[in-house]
Amino acid sequence: MTTKRHILLIDPLEKLVIKKDSSLLLALSMKERGIPVCLVFEADFFCANKGPKNLTVTDFEGEFLDGGPYLKEFKLTKKYEIEVGANDVFHMRLDPPFDSRYLRILWMLKMWKSQGAHVINSPEGIAAYNEKLFAYEQADSLQTYIGSSYSAFQNYVSDIRKKGVEFLIFKPLDLYQGMGVEKLSINDDLEKRFHDKVKECHGPIIAQPFDASVTSGEVRSLYFMGKELGSILKVPPAGAFLANIAQGASYDVVELNDIQRKACEKVCHELMDVGVPWVAFDILGNNVSEVNITCPGLLVEVSKAKKKNLAFDIIDLLN
Repeated sequence: MTTKRHILLIDPLEKLVIKKDSSLLLALSMKERGIPVCLVFEADFFCANKGPKNLTVTDFEGEFLDGGPYLKEFKLTKKYEIEVGANDVFHMRLDPPFDSRYLRILWMLKMWKSQGAHVINSPEGIAAYNEKLFAYEQADSLQTYIGSSYSAFQNYVSDIRKKGVEFLIFKPLDLYQGMGVEKLSINDDLEKRFHDKVKECHGPIIAQPFDASVTSGEVRSLYFMGKELGSILKVPPAGAFLANIAQGASYDVVELNDIQRKACEKVCHELMDVGVPWVAFDILGNNVSEVNITCPGLLVEVSKAKKKNLAFDIIDLLN
């Protein structure tokens, strides 16, 4: 059987936190297993319908820290050209925001896919499923407003006020790692705050009741090909409301309950049908709050908590 070559489309190294980057962990683990793997950066990425299709890729080397999932070092070595073919697998590992630039990359990956290459996660799947809105489509989601209409927002606020909601969260649709998330009182000057947020986000925003359970922790659960790799509970620092490790949250391994697991499996089943095997769930209580598919992260942290390099589990599932 022919061994597939894996091409990871990633952001420049200077944008990454190298010691705990999920893409670099996967790449280095593949190399350790003897699997053909290389990196491609946006500056070298292209597609073409006819003629030469030699893609410039980059080789690398690195070392794990004390045998664990954290990286001690990672450096680029040489650039070389490859002819992309049917045994090549692109991994879409560019971080959001999901903007016009991101969409252009997805279109280009779709062209490579039409010519026989494989893509994980599929460009069609990423384009069709907004990471936040897809979570809100689930039956047990929090009551959520999405839009830029202030009159509709007023109706939304009036309804949730009757239900005893005291605090709101504003979110952008297309950022990540808690960027742009604001907490505000339902008694604040909501008209000004709403219009300011719409202006900041250049269009529709998300509003939700603040879920106080986040102070006790938010679950991040990683799935690949419908199988749970591992889950952690992320707990915000004292006085904070964002359970984001990049912003100081602590974490430890956690077991999903039956309700959480069934919710994740239901979503994975739908996403697998559109070529999206790698999913990272954020879960508050029993509610899936986000379905991360653009560039699912925290593979290093979940591996650390599980005391196991979960990149090898992904590799095993790929073969």
